[in-house]
Amino acid sequence: VQLQASGGGSVQAGDSLRLSCAASGRTLSGGTMAWFRQAPEKEREFVIAIRENGARYYADSVKGRFTISRDSAKNTVYLQMNSLKPEDTAVYYCAGRWPHTVRYYSANEYGYWGQGTLVTVSS
Repeated sequence: VQLQASGGGSVQAGDSLRLSCAASGRTLSGGTMAWFRQAPEKEREFVIAIRENGARYYADSVKGRFTISRDSAKNTVYLQMNSLKPEDTAVYYCAGRWPHTVRYYSANEYGYWGQGTLVTVSS
């Protein structure tokens, strides 16, 4: 399984950005897909996750601003980020786990990772 993340870039505070994570090697079916992020000199943290049944899980810091969706036909997961803040600056990683895990917030649960894409938000 390979995950290919894309869509990062440099934006201004308040702007929007959409990240994509394309999976190859297996379908998204039956698993949990998530995004984590890691800011400079900080630990990797959970951002958002989605299950096959549509259940979504959010970190408190992104509730109301970020959403996650999946396109089964394209085998791709999207992270829509709105109202971006400077504190959202980080390298964003998509992650996949089969089968679903209840500990969706733990990076240790995920066996597959994308390469990371940098998001920089300036004030």
